[in-house]
Amino acid sequence: MSQPVCPARARLGRTSLQVFPLAFGGNVIGWTVDRAAAFGVLDAYFEAGGNFIDTADEYSCWVDGHDGGESEQIIGEWMRSRGNRDQLVIASKVGRRSGHDGLAPGNIGRAIDGTLQRLGTDHVDLYYAHLDDPETPQEEAVTAFARVVAAGKARFLGASSFTAERLESAAVLAQGAGLPRYDVIQPLYNAIQRDEYEGPLAAVCTSLGIACTPHSTLAQGFLTGKYAPARDPGRSPRRRMVERRYMNERGFSVLRSIEDVAETRGEAPATIALAWLLARENVVAPIASATSPEQLQPLLAAPSVALSEEESALVAGAYEVEA
Repeated sequence: MSQPVCPARARLGRTSLQVFPLAFGGNVIGWTVDRAAAFGVLDAYFEAGGNFIDTADEYSCWVDGHDGGESEQIIGEWMRSRGNRDQLVIASKVGRRSGHDGLAPGNIGRAIDGTLQRLGTDHVDLYYAHLDDPETPQEEAVTAFARVVAAGKARFLGASSFTAERLESAAVLAQGAGLPRYDVIQPLYNAIQRDEYEGPLAAVCTSLGIACTPHSTLAQGFLTGKYAPARDPGRSPRRRMVERRYMNERGFSVLRSIEDVAETRGEAPATIALAWLLARENVVAPIASATSPEQLQPLLAAPSVALSEEESALVAGAYEVEA
């Protein structure tokens, strides 16, 4: 297995942000990763050259007794303890937190202030609409996000879970009004789930110079191989969810192709799954999570692994099997 090395930073679309080509996913922080463990894994990511941390005001409201914002709070505490805020690119999101959902202007204004307070910073580098909100006129949402940028509370804007049509219309509206637009898209995208991004959405990103930072890049751990029956005989809720979504002919076909490439190269399957994504159109920094420094290592190796055309085609071709 290759040792992770610090790859060159990559420019995030049209923004001036230079990011490590693997974003650390903060969804696990405050959920499966407590404060002490989070400090350890964030230290390991930072020490390896990582500078791009993705979170949201929603994380981790799905845990009993949590309201959301726990991930931001812990990340903020870690940054203060390490004194490294200026060396990081911090992304957060608005729109999905229970009681603070949607993209109405008032909600965006309140949400960014809460995010900044929890993170202990005066701005985020990237602020996402966590989902589209058809109930709020797009002009109102675009204008509200522009106010956030004008106030210096966010440097750049992004969108998550937008269709190609809605992403393009928002960009056209913003540019026509001379306002900041969404410069980054965060879709669900991995070697098994390709429909949301590939096709019209990728084409819009190419035409407008929008960078892609996909989430769910390891298919909730399935593409690491850890859910193979011999390795995980249990019936945990997470495994049952993985079974429903990925344990089908297509899923196993893709996993076998990734494991074949990984074995030939002496790499971990997670490394190959992320390296495959990094070679896809407009993808700058896949988002992936880890619960320990040890689990982080194969993720950090991915930006240093360049797959051959044959290897990429092998993984891509495995997707053609019917699910």
